[in-house]
Amino acid sequence: MPEIKIFNPDALGKPLGQYSQVTRVKASEFLFIAGQVATDRAGKVVGAGDFDAQCVQTFANIGTALQSCGASFGNVVEFTTYLVDANDIPKFMQFRLREFPRLLPNGAYPPNTLLIIGRLVKEEFLIEVQTVAAV
Repeated sequence: MPEIKIFNPDALGKPLGQYSQVTRVKASEFLFIAGQVATDRAGKVVGAGDFDAQCVQTFANIGTALQSCGASFGNVVEFTTYLVDANDIPKFMQFRLREFPRLLPNGAYPPNTLLIIGRLVKEEFLIEVQTVAAV
C-alpha cells in the first residue's frame, strides 16, 4: 500500500468541502483512470435524466476499474469531476456526503477539482469523473 499523507496547509485557507487541498504520495506506480460516466457493461446509459443514479453508476465504474488493478478507493489521490449543469453542484455535494464515508472510510477525501462544462460525449451524461490512484 502506498504511503499517502493528506495535508491541509493553513496558507491555502479552508477547503470548500470535506477534502484535502494537498496530498503527498509515495508510490511505486500511479493509475490514471479515464473519465468514467454512467454506462453499464453493455455501454448503455444508466439513469438518463437522474443525476443521483448517474453518480452511483459512475463511481461504481471507478470502483470496478480500481479493483481490476488491485486497488480500492483508499488508493485514490485525486478526482476531477465534470458537470454539465451548475445547478447539480448541490446534488453532487449531497452524493458525496452520503457515499464518500462508505467509499473512503478513513475520512481522507482526496482533492477534487469540480468543473462545469458545456457538454459531455453524449448529451444524456450529466457527470464524468476522472481519477488518479497510487498503488
